[in-house]
Amino acid sequence: MIVIKRDATGREVTRYSAEEVLHRDDENLCLRALFTRPQVKVGSIVLYCGDIFTEWFYARRWYNVFRVQDGVTATLKGWYCNFTRPAEIDAEGVAADDLELDLVVTPAREMQLLDLSEYLALELSSAERHAVAAAYREIRQLVEVRECPFHEPT
Repeated sequence: MIVIKRDATGREVTRYSAEEVLHRDDENLCLRALFTRPQVKVGSIVLYCGDIFTEWFYARRWYNVFRVQDGVTATLKGWYCNFTRPAEIDAEGVAADDLELDLVVTPAREMQLLDLSEYLALELSSAERHAVAAAYREIRQLVEVRECPFHEPT
């Protein structure tokens, strides 16, 4: 089995093998994969080839979350929260519409919001903007009380 992540138009963007799926049900999908691109900086987190990504998709939340760990030591590097319209999780994979609003959180709970200008330029309805703002407040509150905006797979 291959899990395919698709964007809102149905275009294939990422492929995961069956062994990378840690958990899936009608509401959630959890995947773990190795970062294979050259070094890149995302906010305050530097990613290297071999770093470990654990990714949670939620069918009813306006964000998905990546936990990033060092590929050698497994030390936590931080979290990357990607704001999307609620995901559709099916037998083949995930369809989620990226809203280009991203929040990076370090282990010290320092937060950096990325791509705000792109988000402000999107043509979202007032209800969608309200939902995204509520999701952003939810994540910030979880970070402030030193909780993660995701759970371990069951």
